[in-house]
Amino acid sequence: MVSGYVLIFAVLILGGVIATLGDRVGSRVGKARLSLFNLRPRQTATLVSIATGSVISASTLALLFGVSSQLRTGVFELGRIQDDLATAEANLAQAQAAQENVEADLESATRERQRALGRLQEVNESLNRAVAQQDATEEQLRQTLGQLDTVSQQAETLRRSTAALRVDRDRLLQQQATIGSQIAQRDRAIAELDQQIAQRDRAIAEREQLLASLEAEQEFLEQQVASLQTQFQGLFRGNIALNRNQEILSGQGRAENRAQAEEFVTEFLQQANRLVSRAIAPGTFIDQQILLIGNREVETLIDRLATGEDYVVRLLSAANYITGEPCVLQRGEPCIQVFIDATPNQQVYAQGERLATVTLDPPPFGDRQLVERLNLLLAATQFRARQDGVVSDSLQVADNRPETILNFLEAVQQSGQAVDFQAIAARDIFTAGPVQIHLAAVRDGRILFQTRPVSGGLENGGDRPDF
Repeated sequence: MVSGYVLIFAVLILGGVIATLGDRVGSRVGKARLSLFNLRPRQTATLVSIATGSVISASTLALLFGVSSQLRTGVFELGRIQDDLATAEANLAQAQAAQENVEADLESATRERQRALGRLQEVNESLNRAVAQQDATEEQLRQTLGQLDTVSQQAETLRRSTAALRVDRDRLLQQQATIGSQIAQRDRAIAELDQQIAQRDRAIAEREQLLASLEAEQEFLEQQVASLQTQFQGLFRGNIALNRNQEILSGQGRAENRAQAEEFVTEFLQQANRLVSRAIAPGTFIDQQILLIGNREVETLIDRLATGEDYVVRLLSAANYITGEPCVLQRGEPCIQVFIDATPNQQVYAQGERLATVTLDPPPFGDRQLVERLNLLLAATQFRARQDGVVSDSLQVADNRPETILNFLEAVQQSGQAVDFQAIAARDIFTAGPVQIHLAAVRDGRILFQTRPVSGGLENGGDRPDF
């Protein structure tokens, strides 16, 4: 820094001296009215001033270039320096990219090495000890090479030790390769075991599905037995006309105001009264109300219908009644106890939703076996529909034609493949019902046959016929 200040001070002093000399020379030339190169005195004075300024600049540059080597390099070699800098930056970018690739490879290799360390820890420890001993021996060998003449015997001994260590290292590497092969074989065995476990899980899932279907069938049959027992008890006492919880009448009601709701409820109860009268006293005209229902229950139903929402209204018997019930024939007070169930008519299933599945045993299929599995599927469908809130027991399969179902079963029988029977919603199903389904034969998630009509007769390139 001190040399810089000295250089600046010298330039200032030199510029002042040369400027003073130039001024004096110019003054004398002007006073003497000298003429150079046949120029006028004024032009001669101007030429002298220019020469003086040139000398000042030249002397300043000479001083700067003579004193500062960095300035000479910056002025005359700046272009080359910039080119070298650009080349160095490009090389640096390439080196950084190569370094990133090497670091990525190193990271991948490190992860792989970490996974292998857990399996080969003992072998690697032995190998590391052998390599460390070999490195120490080689270092000792390099140190003693300068004294080869005097310690040749010791060097020979060290070479033999090195050879022995190399043999041990090769043996350990061979053991490492053997252990790696054994680990690979164990991994393949584990993969095969995983496949067997997956197959067993699928078999368990199929058995659980079959068990669920059988449980649904058993519950449905138990309900049928209970209903038959109730009917038998009624028949034992006399001809039964109404069973407990038997649906007398159902309808879909919706009203915009309370007046419409009252009109609907009145007509609904009158129609139900006529139906019960015919069932209990057939052939007898009864022109009075025989249904016993609370006013609060009726008012609650009217209030619900007056909200403008769509409801499914059902009238159910509260007890068992026989034909010729005395309280009816005596034309006394209403004695047939009933209750009303009003359920919002909401969507229960969307079109295309699967309702039930039944697995068909491996072929060959017998007619009886196909019919039994189909009946089980329909029973499971009805049971699930009731459990999910569908009040109607009406079940419609495809177009309700027996020929459609028979053609479907015949196609399944002729295919000779183990399939699953599925009941699929043919349209959106609401609380009021009915339950409209179509049948599908599915294998590995692919529909082989189905009863739903499809435009064009076939779907997916003709590999799924519909009946």
